[in-house]
Amino acid sequence: MSTAAAPGPSTAGTAGGGGVPVRTSGPEVVTLTMNPTIDLCWEVEHLTVIGKNRARVRSVAAGGGGINVARHIARFGERTTALHTAGGEIGLRLNRLLDEEGIDHVAVGIDDDTREALVLFETGSHRGYHIVPPGPRLHEREGERCLQVLEQLISNRAYVVASGSLPGGLHDAYYAAVARRVRSAGARLILDTSGPALPAALAEGVFLFRCNRTEAESLTGHPVNSFDDARALNEHLLTTGAAEVAVTTLGALGALCSTSHGHTELYVPPLPGEPLSDAGAGDSMVAALTTQLAAGDDPVSACALGVATAAAAMLTPSTEPFDMDVARSLRPQVRTADSG
Repeated sequence: MSTAAAPGPSTAGTAGGGGVPVRTSGPEVVTLTMNPTIDLCWEVEHLTVIGKNRARVRSVAAGGGGINVARHIARFGERTTALHTAGGEIGLRLNRLLDEEGIDHVAVGIDDDTREALVLFETGSHRGYHIVPPGPRLHEREGERCLQVLEQLISNRAYVVASGSLPGGLHDAYYAAVARRVRSAGARLILDTSGPALPAALAEGVFLFRCNRTEAESLTGHPVNSFDDARALNEHLLTTGAAEVAVTTLGALGALCSTSHGHTELYVPPLPGEPLSDAGAGDSMVAALTTQLAAGDDPVSACALGVATAAAAMLTPSTEPFDMDVARSLRPQVRTADSG
């Protein structure tokens, strides 16, 4: 039998096997995190292979794609609820961390333990290492329970963000099932994932798909390093009905945002400091563009804030939150150009 951690004062509710939470009003955006984590960030001056490496705990925070996105959407001022799994003692701690942070969330209990990830930051070299285990293995009934709760939460919502990897035990068509539920509810799905679940989800079709160069290469079978490479991929996604909006990010170069109206190149603005980590850049970008879309902005303009926010996120070590003022100051410096 699945278990669910008891909610704290700021928790939206739990759905381990009892009633589905009922709302009379709620957020514009729901995020889905099937494989959340607790991110432990430690820092050392220099890593050595002999003797002990004395580390300082820099931060401990709830993490995972959709949870990170929800955190930043809330920081932008948009209403959001994070739907996620939670299992074991680590799952209980995950819920407590979300409660303490004031993030509106709903936990679906699972039998296996939620995972922990380690971000190790070497202050002397400014290098960061993100070490992530695969996480729990879910039963089919636990995955189905998440779909049922999602279906209840997204009634009258504008956007759903499904972000992060799938845990073991779920079939490769799981995100495709999410896409069908979201479409049936009249909402729009923003997908940011990788791995075996990606092709089936794209075959089902989503509103917006964001991928980085690694994920793009998995789809094309060859490196995607330029705007020309990204344009070929995005055009394919649009013409096959995989996505209505395709956003392919190209690291320090920027991103290509493609819609039925054309392709737009967006260039990373000059950074006001040394980049420290790209660990949270993707989630930060998705949060910014989702916030703008929910506010009625067009995809290209929303993506421009996303590029600025991702750039701001690179100035912070590990997955720590970006500076909101820096993100907003970088937005006017994001250059755009028509692409083909």
